[in-house]
Amino acid sequence: QVQLVESGGGLVQPGGSLNLSCLASGSFFSINSMGWYRQAPGKQRELVAGLTYGLSADYADSAKGRFTISRDIAKNTVYLEMNSLKPEDTAVYYCNAGIRTITSFGIYWGQGTQVTVTS
Repeated sequence: QVQLVESGGGLVQPGGSLNLSCLASGSFFSINSMGWYRQAPGKQRELVAGLTYGLSADYADSAKGRFTISRDIAKNTVYLEMNSLKPEDTAVYYCNAGIRTITSFGIYWGQGTQVTVTS
């Protein structure tokens, strides 16, 4: 069984920083891609940043220049460094991964971690 577990969310003031982590665990063959999405109240879930296996990064316009996604392939972990946070960054942040097991390929989600930016 594959699991994604996020950590690192919390409460921060505008202009502050937070670092999110997501660990993939369980029985699988490979991880093709990993990324971060977010969902604010009343809004659709949206891509924040993603990494392919080749470590090509893709960012939402709102994240460019402020957020950095990185991945430790050996540790099956993806990180999101968030700087210059704004109140509009407040959302539940979800880890996402495309994972191949011995028998199939699937898209997996973590349970989410709350990020609140407020003064």
